[in-house]
Amino acid sequence: MSVKRQIDRTDIISLETYGAERPARRQAVIAMKRDRRMDVGPVAAFYFENHATMLSQIQEMLWIEKGGEAQIDDELAAYNPLIPQGAELVATLMFEIADPERRQRQLSRLGGVEHTVSLDVAGEKVTAAADVEDGVERTRADGKTSSIHFLHFPFSATQIAAFRQPGARIIAAIDHPEYAHMAVLPEATRQALAGDFD
Repeated sequence: MSVKRQIDRTDIISLETYGAERPARRQAVIAMKRDRRMDVGPVAAFYFENHATMLSQIQEMLWIEKGGEAQIDDELAAYNPLIPQGAELVATLMFEIADPERRQRQLSRLGGVEHTVSLDVAGEKVTAAADVEDGVERTRADGKTSSIHFLHFPFSATQIAAFRQPGARIIAAIDHPEYAHMAVLPEATRQALAGDFD
């Protein structure tokens, strides 16, 4: 079965249908996301995206904002670029700091963090490319970064083959002077993400 790489209007269900199915659909997506999330250090989490997570996000935005037909094209334009295209993984990196003052302090020291993220696959480094949204960098000129970053990890065929090996040791790393942490992908996460490749 081929993996879908694009969401189009035929994938989107009506608000009436979505409303009726929303609790069950949300539970299914939450269960699927468990194996697609991992912590790297005390406050950073990677959420690896795919067609299902992005379709869920679009349906939720349409449900919450009730923008109707006019909203659909904007949501497709925003979320389709976050679906992996067969030779990559795509992650939303979130710095999850509940206290607003602490969050402000930490993010003000993390300028450029989006350029320090990588995955180590069998000894080969896959460096993340930061997604520049509408031409806007996620780190401001004053050095403060956003709490959310969208990252693409481009893989070679050899790296994909290594990633797919059962029990392969994959290390996610952030190597910023103010936030240097790494974590090994759990096997369940490796298995879930291996399905993102062609």
